[in-house]
Amino acid sequence: MIKNRNVSIITDENNNQIVIINDKKFKGLSKDDWQQIEKYLKGYISDCYEITETNDVVYIGKEFPSEYAGSKSRIALKGARKKAKASASQGIPELIKIAKNPRWEENKEQKHNKDAKYGWYRYDIRFGLPVYDDKTGNLDRYNIFTAILLIKHSEDGNKYLHDITTIK
Repeated sequence: MIKNRNVSIITDENNNQIVIINDKKFKGLSKDDWQQIEKYLKGYISDCYEITETNDVVYIGKEFPSEYAGSKSRIALKGARKKAKASASQGIPELIKIAKNPRWEENKEQKHNKDAKYGWYRYDIRFGLPVYDDKTGNLDRYNIFTAILLIKHSEDGNKYLHDITTIK
């Protein structure tokens, strides 16, 4: 488990949970940033967290850091969404906890026949990142993002975090 994180869960006016990530450890713009993110995520390997809505336990496997930092979907990201994914890496336990609205789909890729033998689950998540005033340095607002938490249901019967995708 990674310690010393400035991450919290709040509830909005519609009773939806949002993970607020106040740390700015990564900018996510350079190759070096993503290597640091992958290294950081290795600190979660072997941890497990429970999704509050479903009571499903989600494990962090050894493949997760490289998938998160090097996936095709991450490479395609630009600008604010790329920075958002970099920052979201700091809130993995909380993002798993607040995941909601599970949707199952069958595995269709042969390369995932073992690690997603029983299919994939997609959960909705929301997270917020602070925006500071350039002149004063004071907190101006939070940008709120929605995304999909992608979980694979493995041959061993466990569910493993695979990636965070579709950041908007």
